[in-house]
Amino acid sequence: MTNPATDGGFAVVEMFTSQGCNSCLPAEELLSELERDARVRGQNVFALGFHVDYWDDLGWPDQFADPAYTARQEAYARAFGSEGLYTPQMVVNGTVEFVGSDRRRAAGAIMSAMSSTATAPLTLSMADGGGHRVLLDYRVEHPPAGAVVNVAIVERGLDSEIARGENAGRTLRQDNVVRAYASVGLDAERGQVQLVTPPDLDPRNAAVVGYVQENGNRAIVGATAIELSTA
Repeated sequence: MTNPATDGGFAVVEMFTSQGCNSCLPAEELLSELERDARVRGQNVFALGFHVDYWDDLGWPDQFADPAYTARQEAYARAFGSEGLYTPQMVVNGTVEFVGSDRRRAAGAIMSAMSSTATAPLTLSMADGGGHRVLLDYRVEHPPAGAVVNVAIVERGLDSEIARGENAGRTLRQDNVVRAYASVGLDAERGQVQLVTPPDLDPRNAAVVGYVQENGNRAIVGATAIELSTA
């Protein structure tokens, strides 16, 4: 299945979070709500929960954390001129950041993002799959020089029982959790990217989100998504 390029406005909402962070819970609820509402309204809002690993030594090792996601947040911190990292942090279309539980800021940033159109529309299609890998074809119209294509598999409806740390005793239900991620340099309009999926991934509750990101200001200039079950 091929997913056509997104027409009109879009919002890529990246959340940097951790299962060990108590203040992340309302932010994750907000992220789930934003994604559900967008589905109902047919809006192009793409939600991604990147679980960072710097909370892992503070009482609870997050099973979804990856140092690559921490490195991604660090790259944003450099771009924004921030002095340090924090959770929960929400970043919309690569250029606006704020505390992830701030509903007002989230609504305003998404509304602003939806008012502009993609300058580098992206199309994704499944090239091959099997075992624990997903191979995708991509096509980008008017690719910016030095840009990258980011591709993530996100999974909804994940339940985790937390035994220690700030959320000890809770069962967390989390959506849009990034389970696999890759970023490739955009050298041509067409190309392929491969993702290695975890063995416990449920494709019925998973989607592939792709987005084109500029190198300098890290602006996201094109995005799309495809349900893994239909791909």
